[in-house]
Amino acid sequence: MPSIVVTGTQWGDEGKGKIVDFLAERADVVARYQGGNNAGHTVVVKGEVHKLHLLPSGILYPGCRCVIGNDVVVDPAVLLQELETLTARGFDAAGLRISNRAHVIMPYHRLLDQLEEEGKGDAKLGTTGRGIGPCYQDKVARTGIRFVSLLDDEDFAAELRRNLDFKNLILTRVYGRAPLDFAAIYDEYRGYAARLRPYVTDTSRLLNRELEAGHKVLFEGAQAAMLDLDHGTYPYVTSSHPIAAHAGVGAGVGPRRIDKVIGVVKAYTTRVGAGPFPTELTNALGDAIREAGHEYGTTTGRPRRCGWLDACVLRYARDVSGIDCMALTRLDILDRLPDLKICTGYRCQGQLLDEFPASLKVLGQVEPVYEDLPGWMTDISTARRYEDLPPACRAYVERIAALSGMRAAIVSVGPARDQTIIREPMFD
Repeated sequence: MPSIVVTGTQWGDEGKGKIVDFLAERADVVARYQGGNNAGHTVVVKGEVHKLHLLPSGILYPGCRCVIGNDVVVDPAVLLQELETLTARGFDAAGLRISNRAHVIMPYHRLLDQLEEEGKGDAKLGTTGRGIGPCYQDKVARTGIRFVSLLDDEDFAAELRRNLDFKNLILTRVYGRAPLDFAAIYDEYRGYAARLRPYVTDTSRLLNRELEAGHKVLFEGAQAAMLDLDHGTYPYVTSSHPIAAHAGVGAGVGPRRIDKVIGVVKAYTTRVGAGPFPTELTNALGDAIREAGHEYGTTTGRPRRCGWLDACVLRYARDVSGIDCMALTRLDILDRLPDLKICTGYRCQGQLLDEFPASLKVLGQVEPVYEDLPGWMTDISTARRYEDLPPACRAYVERIAALSGMRAAIVSVGPARDQTIIREPMFD
């Protein structure tokens, strides 16, 4: 199979970066298809931690071509900083390519993101304040600035001036802030354009030619199904589409190009920011899971809310992304828990629901139906074969597979590359 999509099944932070990094060893190209630097992937290579926000996780492999697709919104300053950091660590990013159709995050996007969030008061969505949402808003409003324009001084000047005229009206008249300066932004972004020009190309054409040649392409999503703009817990969602179907749109390839979808499942559930979370543990046990798993945002450092695994979420994610199999991560974080629970269904007003609720009011009222399982109380981080896992651990994995309808093709028992158990061949 020459192409695989890796997508998140929960509210993000499932460990997609590690799974993509692991699979990238056999890939020719890794393509990121949506989101911005509001996402963060943590990858551990030979004990060294790498935190990536825009660069595809395959960037850590020499010779792997990496693509930032057309539906990624790019903050040039952040991207350049990531490139500098990797170069300083001895990695070669010469194989990076950025879509000429990708949109550029501007200073007014970041500022308006922060001001809009502050203005919501108790109704805050929990955005990262990095300008992702406002950039996507401009994209949909057809006023965004794409890389193809950023690289053309005349086009960039005209589009920037048009946008600033309007954004400054909002800043001054709505928020009482000083207007942003055209010349300062123009000069700053011309500098970014000069440095990023060698990387910018028609990445849709590149990816289609790679696939036609039979090369192995790995499509990488950010965030996860429950944060999808259409299918997630709206409005507590991201501004793009993390589900697997969007890989084609966000990277510029047709749906028949996708051969396999892998859903990344964390062995428990977390989410960042506001919104309903049926299996959340707001007690000492939730705190203990957070500390054991170091559950703090890669991008923001915010503490993640922690809870039991939710099979209702997994079944829903399987359906909306058409997932073939799962990569189960962070199983080792549960090593010290004597008793475990899995949410198998939701009960609302005495009735067992047969679908995942679209209404946040209903989702906030549901009572999780739990199934109890024994813990294994054993360090599994040294296991390298599935048979090496304790019987109770294997039973937990197999119960997740049965309840979610997804085969457990990959089982991760730690952050390092070699702490990965492969039960089904990938790219076969």
